[in-house]
Formats: sequence, C-alpha cells, structure tokens
Amino acid sequence: MHQRARSQEAKLRRAEDLLDAARVLATELGGVRHLTLAAVTEAAGLHPSAVRRYFASKEELLLELAERGWNQWRDALSARLAGTRDLGPREVAAEVSTTIAGLPLFCDLLTHVPLSLEGDVGIERARRYKTNSFAAFDVIVDTLVTAGAMTAGQVQDLLAAALGLTANLWQLSHPTATLAELYVQEPRWGHAALDFEGRLTRLLQATAVGLTAAAVPVGERSA
Repeated sequence: MHQRARSQEAKLRRAEDLLDAARVLATELGGVRHLTLAAVTEAAGLHPSAVRRYFASKEELLLELAERGWNQWRDALSARLAGTRDLGPREVAAEVSTTIAGLPLFCDLLTHVPLSLEGDVGIERARRYKTNSFAAFDVIVDTLVTAGAMTAGQVQDLLAAALGLTANLWQLSHPTATLAELYVQEPRWGHAALDFEGRLTRLLQATAVGLTAAAVPVGERSA
C-alpha cells in the first residue's frame, strides 16, 4: 500500500524518486518523447495520482531535469577547465562538445525545452527555469572565456550554435525504430544519423574558428 509523504523531507525524496525514474525510463524507452506520467509513477513505486503532488505535469517534471542538466553542464566544464588559460578556438569548441555529449538526457531535452516544456508550464515555473538556466549559461561563458582566447561575445555565439546543433543532431542520431529500419534499407539517408559527437565537434570547431577569424581585420590575417 502506497503511503502519502507527510514530512518535507519525505516529499523531497518522493520527488527525487520520480526524477530518477524518468531518467531511467528515458534511456530505456529511447527518449523523453516516449515518457508518460503513468509509467514514471509506476517505476517510482508510487500511486498514479501521487505525481500531481510533486509535479503539476509531465512538462514540469521534464523541465526540472533540463534545469538540472544546465547545472551539470556548468559543473562539468568548470571541473575540466579549472586552471586552464591557453585554449585556442578549436580546443574551446572541443571542450563544449565533449561535455555536452557526456549528458545524453540533457541533449535530448534541449529539443523539447523550446518546443513545449518551458511554454507549457506555469509562468513562475518558467521564470525559475529561465533564471537558473541563464545563470548556468553565464558561468559557462565566463569559464570558457577564462580558459581560452575567445571573447565573451564569441563564446556566446558558439554556445548558441552548440545548443541548436545538439538539439538537432541528437534526434537525428537516435532515430525511431521505423527510421532505423529505413536507414538500413536506404543507407544514403542514414549518414546524418551517425557519429553524433564527432559531427558536433567538427561543426563547432568550424564555428569557433570562423567567429575568431571574423574578428581579425582583413589586413592582419595570415596568408
């Protein structure tokens, strides 16, 4: 028999159980688009009605995971680049790619945040997500600027490219069963579904080099 959480500590534990269940199911089912609240509550060992005490909707639960993903990315970059001061543009791009690719759930959620998650929750929950994600973004910018030779504006543009490319390439590289079978039948269409991190790194490195080259006066560029 499921017992209702009475204390604040118990409520927080139940919320964490739901988030943990969502993480596991997203991996097992092939992405967050396949998640249902019923499956999450069952996996967490809670009564189907219990989730509404902790998250108002599936979108709110997934937005919480996305918000935590920003903090995980911030912490991963900060740890990797602690004390680093001399990265060139290609190396900065590689660090961005490596750390974001190391957070597969976050990569998946980056597609869904602008499409539905942040727009389908209450305004105060959306405000909290924006506040915390932008705070993490600012730390990431400062970390990359300190570690390398790119300006804050260049890093911001690089991160904008990283977020957009990750959201697109992650979905391409994790096709549904139907598309996976189609790519077997039509290999020429399947090339885009391969090598997520490698392709992301190449595109971000080209972006970083282009951003820094564009800032150098034409007469000062090497032949």
